Amino acid sequence: MLVLQRTDTYWLGCCLTSCLWLASANLADAQDALGNATQQNTSIQNEPLTPIDVSGFYSSIHHWRKLRDTNRFIQPKPEQASYQPEQVAEIVANILLYQRSDGGWPKDYDMLAILTEDQRAAVETTRDARDSSYDNNNLHSQVKYLAQAVAQTGNPQWRAACERGFDFMLRSQYSNGGFPQRFPNPKSYHAHITFNDGVMIGILQVLSDASTQQPYFDWLDERRTRKATAAVARGIDCILKCQIEVDGHKTGWCQQHDEVSYAAAPARTFELASICPQETTAIVQFLQQQPNRSPEMDQAIADARDWLKNAQLDGVRVERIASDRAEFERHTTDFDVVLVEDSAARPLWARHYEIGTNRPIFAGRDGVKKYALADIERERRTGTPWYGQWPLSLFAP
Repeated sequence: MLVLQRTDTYWLGCCLTSCLWLASANLADAQDALGNATQQNTSIQNEPLTPIDVSGFYSSIHHWRKLRDTNRFIQPKPEQASYQPEQVAEIVANILLYQRSDGGWPKDYDMLAILTEDQRAAVETTRDARDSSYDNNNLHSQVKYLAQAVAQTGNPQWRAACERGFDFMLRSQYSNGGFPQRFPNPKSYHAHITFNDGVMIGILQVLSDASTQQPYFDWLDERRTRKATAAVARGIDCILKCQIEVDGHKTGWCQQHDEVSYAAAPARTFELASICPQETTAIVQFLQQQPNRSPEMDQAIADARDWLKNAQLDGVRVERIASDRAEFERHTTDFDVVLVEDSAARPLWARHYEIGTNRPIFAGRDGVKKYALADIERERRTGTPWYGQWPLSLFAP
């Protein structure tokens, strides 16, 4: 199949290069090396592989298939088929196809989609684009997937791709430990230290797994392992400095923070500077997983948990109600979203809380702060999850 032909071509190219180097010494040995390497590649490709979790790609899949964006270099076909989790080699081939020459990946494409020949050709023409992004759990998810595939096979082509992505993550870290949403040359809010959409914590989790030599990274070299350890330490220091303080008390974190001052910062017009339970929960979970936590880390966890408990909303729930079909620039909807009273409802949290008052806040495309979900336009009511139960796992008995 096409995936194996592409891989075989790469291997033969690598082996022929080795043969030319060896020819001056011993042509017979070089020919043996070529045969052995080809045989090894065939063995790797024929080996049954254990399915690898693909949930890290779900956000990008949703954005590619469900949200319209005319700027994408390929668009999904109606009912475009997908590879199944057990088709590891095919998914890896997609990941390698999308990888940029700088080691990163563009956001909001489906790593599981079975591409047409025209789509594959279009992707190949973008290899040198400088559009790598961590948004929507992108990039670190590809690195993790590749690392798990390499752990199963030792495939040198897959390993080289994973190492390029791993090195990209290390290069993109600010000296203060934060990570931007995009790299290289991020601008505007893309340059902020980003916790939104799994950016900072997603990267640090992969680097943490590498630094502690988790099984899927047992093949990683010592130099990269040491760099990952240092990167995680810088990242944790940055997290502690970003924690928002109100009247002398530490609270939670914003979706993004200024890359110089660490202050909570706005992003898109409907993403105001605020304290955000979803990102705060992810940060607390990450900090709690760290071995040998410092007293500062323990205090940050305790303060954040206290703030989350105080921000909890009781007696209300979110309900979707049928409504006239409406088509917006990026999505189409036949429902609306309302907040209703319900004494039996489980605890709920708003997406954004006003710094200083702890009141839930909302905003539409106009960027005007509102204090009720009903006060923003339907396009944003149905296009952003304004409430969630993200912290519940922290308070489970």
